[in-house]
Amino acid sequence: MNDRFQSPVSGAILAVVIGWVLFIGKDVFIPIILGALVAYVIVGVARLLCRVPIVGQLVPPRIRSALSVLVIAYGLVAIANLILANVDSVMALAPQYQESLLTVIQRTAVFFHIETEPTWTTLRRDLVGQISMQPLIGTVLASVSAIAVMVIVVLLYASFLLIELRSFDAKIVAMSNDQNSIARARKVAADINSRIGAYLALKTFVSVLLGAASWIVMAFMGLEFAAFWAVLIALLNYVPYIGSFLGVLFPLLMSIVQFANPNDVLAVMLPLVALQFLIGNFLDPYIMGNSLNLSPFAILVSLAAWSALWGIPGAFLAVPITAIMAIVFSAFEGTRPIAVLLSRDGRL
Repeated sequence: MNDRFQSPVSGAILAVVIGWVLFIGKDVFIPIILGALVAYVIVGVARLLCRVPIVGQLVPPRIRSALSVLVIAYGLVAIANLILANVDSVMALAPQYQESLLTVIQRTAVFFHIETEPTWTTLRRDLVGQISMQPLIGTVLASVSAIAVMVIVVLLYASFLLIELRSFDAKIVAMSNDQNSIARARKVAADINSRIGAYLALKTFVSVLLGAASWIVMAFMGLEFAAFWAVLIALLNYVPYIGSFLGVLFPLLMSIVQFANPNDVLAVMLPLVALQFLIGNFLDPYIMGNSLNLSPFAILVSLAAWSALWGIPGAFLAVPITAIMAIVFSAFEGTRPIAVLLSRDGRL
């Protein structure tokens, strides 16, 4: 084979092999990467606690790490309690939502000139009657169990990674006798820590800001479960592009079921769209440009690729993984052109 084509062909084959390994090993890789991100968050919270005047400097590092774990655990418990409380509320308000939903369906039928007006009896016969509930309930329970196991595994990985962090620099030094290789490895690790840490900190701040502003809008309009939707909007903001769409879609569907009035639905939807527009067109580009220096097109492609490989977790992990790849590629001459293509402005 001509030397000119040997490298591209070898690279393509290697990419296919790596993609196949990532796909079949997703049950192993996803908890590890999520654990690493949780460890980043714990370290970031500990650093924030260190900046607290007077008290922060007096508290030992291990105590700060323990406090950061408690803060994160409290947040997770609060979210879990919020979800459980909303489940009870939904069950209590289900008859009201059923009537509102039927009204919307009947209005839609009239708009499209459907002769037979839908009722719950006909809808159950035509739709619900065709669904087998036992397999559906089994699938839901299995999903909940899988999520619980995933959370435990991720926390275990994060705990052990935090322990490994103490000896990480010593391991880099022991990896090679070549001082240039050691310096390069330290630089790559420092860049990854700096950029990913900055990205997570800024993205979390923006997500909290977006969730709070959305909660104010939804609470003012009287939308049920405004706090739950605000938390969901904040979490979905970590998913580029698609998260903004879903962050409006779910409250929109809730407003349709609750209000069944086009004017009230628009009054909820338009401010949420405006908030997503402002965040997506001003703050998010700032974050991507200054903290990660990633091309918007590269982010879109990575979102599609990692979502195809790992599903919903891949959508959340696409941006951090792509940023790490760009940093690693930039450290080697052979892969530096790929890092340039992934960058926002071509500068590394």
